[in-house]
Formats: sequence, C-alpha cells, structure tokens
Amino acid sequence: MSSSYNHWLVGLSIVVAMLVSYTALRLASRIATSGGRGSRIWLGIGAIAMGVGIWSMHFVGMLAFSLPISLAYDVPTTLGSLALAMVTSGFALAITSGRQLTVPRLAGSALIMGAGISGMHYMGMAAITILPGIAYDPYLVAVSILIAVAASYVALWLFFQLREGSSILQQLKRIAAAVVMGLAISGMHYVGMAASRFAAGSFCKGGVALENNWFAAVIGMFALGMLVVTLVTAVYDAHLQSRARIQAARLELANAALQHQATHDALTGLPNRLLFVDRLGREIAHAERDGHLFAVLVVDLDRFKVINDTLGHGPGDQLLIEIARRLSSAIRSVDTVARTGGDEFLLLLTEIREPSDAAVIASKIISELDKSVSIGGAEVHTSASIGISVYPADGLDSDSLVAHADEAMYFAKQAGRNSFQFFRPGMSVFSRERLDLESELRRALPKKQFEVHYQPKIDIATGRMNSVEALLRWRHPTRGLIGPLEFIPLAEETGLMLSIGEWVLREACRQARQWQREGLPFVRVAVNISPIHFRQSKFLDIVRSALLDQDLEPQYLEIELTETTVMDHAENSVHILEELSRMGVIVSIDDFGTGYSSMSYLRRFPIDKLKIDRSFINEMTTNSDAAAIVKAIISLAHSLRLKVVAEGVETAEQLHQLRELGCDQFQGFHRSAAVLPSEIGDFVQANTEGVAQRDQRAFMQTQSKLTVFKRS
Repeated sequence: MSSSYNHWLVGLSIVVAMLVSYTALRLASRIATSGGRGSRIWLGIGAIAMGVGIWSMHFVGMLAFSLPISLAYDVPTTLGSLALAMVTSGFALAITSGRQLTVPRLAGSALIMGAGISGMHYMGMAAITILPGIAYDPYLVAVSILIAVAASYVALWLFFQLREGSSILQQLKRIAAAVVMGLAISGMHYVGMAASRFAAGSFCKGGVALENNWFAAVIGMFALGMLVVTLVTAVYDAHLQSRARIQAARLELANAALQHQATHDALTGLPNRLLFVDRLGREIAHAERDGHLFAVLVVDLDRFKVINDTLGHGPGDQLLIEIARRLSSAIRSVDTVARTGGDEFLLLLTEIREPSDAAVIASKIISELDKSVSIGGAEVHTSASIGISVYPADGLDSDSLVAHADEAMYFAKQAGRNSFQFFRPGMSVFSRERLDLESELRRALPKKQFEVHYQPKIDIATGRMNSVEALLRWRHPTRGLIGPLEFIPLAEETGLMLSIGEWVLREACRQARQWQREGLPFVRVAVNISPIHFRQSKFLDIVRSALLDQDLEPQYLEIELTETTVMDHAENSVHILEELSRMGVIVSIDDFGTGYSSMSYLRRFPIDKLKIDRSFINEMTTNSDAAAIVKAIISLAHSLRLKVVAEGVETAEQLHQLRELGCDQFQGFHRSAAVLPSEIGDFVQANTEGVAQRDQRAFMQTQSKLTVFKRS
C-alpha cells in the first residue's frame, strides 16, 4: 500500500525533537545543581516534560504519515507508549545527574535508553488498529534500534558534559548538541517508519480515528508549549538558584572575613589572643594525652614606645609588620605566633623534645630582631625581651603558662633586655612587685611624689659652681626615695615618660627663677631630655612655654641630650638644636664617647658642651686607654670651641688628672651628690665668695652658640 508524508508535520516533529533535546540538557543541569528534595522534584518534572516531548515528536511523525485509508489508534496502547517515554526520560536524567559517568555505565545506560525509545516507537506503531497487521523490514528495524542506542549514548554523554556552566560558549555548545540530538532522534523515528510494511487492502477496525493534520498540529503545539514553559521555568529557577548561590557565597565570604577579623590582628594578619588561647587549649589537651612538652613564649619589643613616639605611628606600624614577618619565619609551620596588642607577641612551640629547644628558637628570634629595619629611609634598631614557660613544669592551664612566660619576660627586661629567660618560681614575686610599682608610678605625678634634686657642676679652674644638673627622684610613701634607674625604664615602657619629662623641665625652670628671686648669683639648670621627649612634635613649643611661664631667660636653661638621641635622625636633630640655640638655650651632649657620633654632624650641631661619660672617668687613673680617650675628647671639644664636662668624678686623683688635661667642669660625689633645692643656695654662696664681679659678668654673658653668632 502506497504512503506519503506531510512535510510541514515532519518539520514540526524535528523542531519538537530539537527542543526536547535542548530542554533535556537544561533539565540535566538543574537536576545536577539542585540537592535533596529539589533534585527529586526537578527529576519528576523533567521526566514528564521530556517524555511528553519525545512522545509528541513520535506521534506527530506518525500523524505526518498518510495512507489511502483513514488510520485509527488504540488509546490504551498509545498511552502506554507515552508512559514508556516518560520512564525512559526519567532514567536518562537520573543517570546523568550523578557525580560520575564511567564508560561501562554510559554504555549500559545507552542500551537501556535505546531499547526504551525503540519500544516507545514500535508500541506507538502497534497502536494503529489495522488489519492485517504491520509487517517490518528486519534490517531497517535493526538500523533504527542501533540509531536509538547510538543517539542515547551521545545524548547521555552530552547531558553529563554540558550540564554545568552558563557562559555564551557553553550555551552555543548546548544548542549545537540539541540540533544534532534532534536530528538523531528524528532519524531513528523515520528509519523505524520506513521499516513498516502495509499490505494492500488493509483497513482499520476499532480504535479512534483522528484527523491527522489538525490533531498533529494540536499535539505539536501542546508539546512545544509544555517544553517552552518547562525550559523557561528551569532557566528562571536556575537564575534564582544562581543568585542564591552568589548571595550564599558572599555571605560565606563575609562570615569568613568576620571570623578572620575576630581571630586575627588587623595590622599584621597574625592570630590574636583569642585564637592563640584556643590553639593553646588544644595543645594542652593533646599534651595531656601524649605526654609531650611544649613552650609558650612572650616576646616584648624593647623601647618600641620610644621608636613609635619618635617616628610616628605609621613607621611604627611598618616596624610591627616587619617584626611579625621575622617572628613567623623563625618558627615552624606547626607553631603559632600571635600579636596580642601593642608591641607584645605570643608564641606557641608545639611538641618540643626538651626546654633547650625553646631556647634555640628564642636565640634565633633575638638574632633576627637585632637586624636593623629600613623604614622611610631611616635605619631603625630594635630588640626583644623574651620570657619562656614550659608545659607541664610551669603550668597546666593556659592562664598559668601565659602569666609565667610574661613574668619571665619582665625579668629578662629588668636584667638588661635583648635576652630571654625561662620562668622560675621566684619570678612571680618580682612580677607582682613590678605591677604594683607600675600602678603606683601612674599615681606619682598627680600625687606630687616626684622631686627634683640638683647636682652642682664645678668649674675646675676657679672652683666656683656655675650650674647644676636637675635629677629626678621619686619620694614614695612607703618605699622611700627611689632613684631614676629603678623607675625611668618603667616610665618609658608604660608611656609615662612624656608627662614626667615635661614636668621635670617646667619644675627646673620654676626653680631657676625662684633662685633668681632669692638673689642667688647666676645658676644655670641642666635638664636631661629623653629621646621620646626630644622627638615629640611639640618639644620646642614646650620649651618655649616652660621659659615664658616662669619669665626665665633662655640662658638659664641647659638641655642635655645623649649622643644616641641626637644622632638618630641627625638631619631633624640639626633643625631642633638650631631652634634651641636661637632661643638662647645651652645644648650639651651627654654620655659622649659611648655612641656613634659622626664628625661631620658634630661640626654641624649647634652644641655648647660635651659631657664625658662616667665609664671613662672611672677608669682613667688605672687604664691608659681610658685616659687617652678622655684626652682625645677634651682636645676634640676645644678644637670645636666646646666646653667639656666630666661626670662621675669621685676622687681627687681623677680631678687632678682632668685639670692637667684641661677639662672645664666636673660633677660627682668628690664635691657633692645631688641635693635638695634648699641646699643649693648655701652651696652657691660658698663657691662664689671671692670671685671677682667682672668674672661673674663674663660668665653671665656666655650664650648658646647661635645666639653668640647672631650678636657678633
């Protein structure tokens, strides 16, 4: 019996096949990216939509087929072919939604899916109620089944490979794959149709007769509509899920950032105390089980506050970052270094064999930190004091281990800094005393417990006293009189040195003015200025204010600075010293010979005096090298038109040798210790009796170096 095809319906069936293929690719992506219940829902929706689409393509293709007789269809068999299409589609989507798709699994699945598609096709053909029954060409049937299996293999592989990604290239790949798959599915169908043979004189008995063109159009449009709705829904849902994933990723990143901020130092990026204590707790639990040792180190930078106040917070932060880097490089990857605030760091050395292992690391840290750091073109030198506690000997809990390491660190600082100490039980007493002393030191200035004592400076040639050095003392209510060596380092560490230093300067100016009012002969007061105070941006304003507040002429004030202080940032020092000298203030270099003065700078500095360090004076009568150094300093100073003061003179023999070398002034216990202001009046009167009035006037006319140059 002759047959023909409606080409419009054939084209519609191919379009449906391609749309089915593209929808299947999108559904495979949705199922793969969904999870749990959402994945199962999309699998069900996909099975229905894809099944209806494949069946519709098949049925539209059958309706495109025409015979000289009207065809009728058995409804149950037709619905059975639809159900088989849905089951096959669900199987295909389930297979490609897994994490892996091996070649054996892909091949087996392709056989099952190909059999399902072929079964759907030939079941649909069997639904035609024609007598006699349809005969088939075995060769073409076999070819159609092979096409179904091959198309299934390719389809499953493409579903799996193209299910992820949303780039334009990926979309183009999906469209191209859908075209190829649609043509393959259509090819299988029409090869299967070509395999059918209808006998002459055949007729349909029973079943439902359909008007091919109209019904095919309805089914095609329904299938297309359903596929489009499914596709749009899948794409929109994927968009929503993508946005949800983006938001979730952002939230996760925000949470991670917050978690990092809560557990890490913002400046250095190191763990903070919270994270350190957590890791320390874990290490304690681990050590309790295994019985191994570990160590806690407290590292505190020496004189960091001086550097920070001198250079500013920006360079100070850069120094801390570099210190953090060096500490991290000095330990193993399994260890922890944390910054707990300011200039203090905590280290956890896990699973050490013996305490000496911690000593090796501490020595390495001291060596690393001893290297200079270049910040803003300046070479900065720092060091560290380190305290060490070892588990379990020095503590069984976090608080004890950290506290004992902290106590050992303060002991190292007290012992001279730039060193490390292991904790010993006796250190606890020292630590408590230090904390008490710090607390009392903070209250000393408001409670007016500080005193300024004055040590006379004696002119070696005439024996007269022409100036004094202001020396700070602390009149403690229970400890008695405390010398500066006991509390000045603590004041520098705690940031109290600025306020204390300013008070000493103002008090010295007040006392100098008071002696003037009492009618004493000319007495100049020398004040030691700390590096912190000297580098303060308001230092010059404070000096001016101290002089103006007491109506004191600048020539009555002498500023003493250590050699190290003026040589650190020498160019800036030149500016400050020039301003002091222009005011009329005398400038002295204290402890000369112990630092690293450059001769070129020494000539540029507008200074008036050099003070020889007491270490050379102590040994000059017994050590020829010390005597040679003293002689060289005096000769150098006089060649630069500078006065020379020897400090720490305690014997007549020392004074005699200084006189022979031409030293100008001396101070020390040989003549007088530092005394209260009330005792200076008698001392001045006793040392100025008999001095000619013209000598007094000549002395009073001595001005600072730049002031002299200005008036000449």
